[in-house]
Amino acid sequence: MGALLVLIGLLMLPGVVFSFHFEEDPWPILSSAVITMIVGGILFFSFSKQDQNIRKREGYLIVSLSWVFMAGFGMLPFILSHEIISFSDALFETTSGITTTGASILNDIEAMPKGLLFWRSMLQWIGGLGIIVLTVAIFPLLGIGGIELFVAESPGPTSDKVHPRISETAKRLWYVYVGLTLAATLLYWIGGMTFYDGINHALTTLATGGFSTKNASMAYYDSAFIQYTAIFFMFLAGTNFTIIYFGLVGRFRKVLKSDEFKAYAFVVFAISIVLFFPIFANIGSDPELAFRKSAFQVVSLITTTGFVSDDYTQYGQGVTFICFILLFIGASAGSTAGGIKFVRHLTFFKNSYLEFKRLVHPRAIVPLMINGDRVTGRIVTHIMNFLLLYLLIFVFGAFVLSIMGYDFETSLGAVATCLGNVGPGIGKVGPVNNFAFFSPFAKIFLSFIMLLGRLELFTILILFTPFFWRAN
Repeated sequence: MGALLVLIGLLMLPGVVFSFHFEEDPWPILSSAVITMIVGGILFFSFSKQDQNIRKREGYLIVSLSWVFMAGFGMLPFILSHEIISFSDALFETTSGITTTGASILNDIEAMPKGLLFWRSMLQWIGGLGIIVLTVAIFPLLGIGGIELFVAESPGPTSDKVHPRISETAKRLWYVYVGLTLAATLLYWIGGMTFYDGINHALTTLATGGFSTKNASMAYYDSAFIQYTAIFFMFLAGTNFTIIYFGLVGRFRKVLKSDEFKAYAFVVFAISIVLFFPIFANIGSDPELAFRKSAFQVVSLITTTGFVSDDYTQYGQGVTFICFILLFIGASAGSTAGGIKFVRHLTFFKNSYLEFKRLVHPRAIVPLMINGDRVTGRIVTHIMNFLLLYLLIFVFGAFVLSIMGYDFETSLGAVATCLGNVGPGIGKVGPVNNFAFFSPFAKIFLSFIMLLGRLELFTILILFTPFFWRAN
């Protein structure tokens, strides 16, 4: 935990540079960085001689506490600058950042200091692939093993391995992550963004976060080049990063073997075509613009990025309903996206289809295959439990907001988008609205929902079970 806080403090410092550049007061971010690093240093050196053997239980606890600590210390710049005074507002905005949800309580983003907006974008970049994965690459230098941390933080079930050593895997994934971020920054800049806006949007694009420096989000940039650049990098960010790595090193057979990637690409293309027709019917005689609007929103919602280029609720109930369903899909396991993930949907539908065959041939052995490998019954059971638990949490969360007085559509949209770490929803939290109107308790409740979704339910919920705390 100490090492994590030191890293967080160091990653605050680029915001200080932008504060100086734009002639703003740098002290809120600088003092927050110093406080965070001092607390982190005290924790690290106070306990550095303790047993560093991280077992499974410690892994779950450290990962859960890491996100709590990141939210707690990450909101210091907002509070110390007095730009966000309310604790619930600061907690919501920060949690939305580190969980890459992208929901916001800010009514005028462009009025915020540039240094704070950069830190806001950096929060999403940190949470994108997971600060734990970065720390796994560094912990070996500190004499601390990290395999259990990586397992607890891993964003979905995947058997692909980039390298047998977990620290080497983490390093290579971060090389890909950083490289794609730099590439997106360059293309945004070439497309007409300023360097500042380009790097901010690149950070939140590769994190599938969706925070923007503009009130209108990507709709501010009426540029086909910029929006297609965003579509391309959002799609990449929603792809399993091991698949991207295999593609970059020329192992294309690994890419083509991935059932999840093929399903992901097909669904994105198919739904984009489906939404093209009602959008084209509404906007008139510009098929390229209609396709761009359709593809942008589909990729943005499926990858849980949440950038907005248009108000999809204006195209009728059918389009709104499809966009609402997209909040539950999620992109690939092993990506920076939130949501349920394609591999779980794929396992569910394949297993359901095979169940009909098992009913006809009850004595037959009918294996479930993903990527050419057999999926064990334990993994199938885990995925089924996850899907049921996800649905129950969604229903419970919507019920809580409903009894607090929020309308039915808004309650459904708010919980769906927070649990899926998407950003925009339906009702009063649609693509052109924000979450400022919620009560302090509702914002804290939704912040917890965002954490649950980011850490895929079990990592946090297991802490509330009595047997987790029993001695071995």
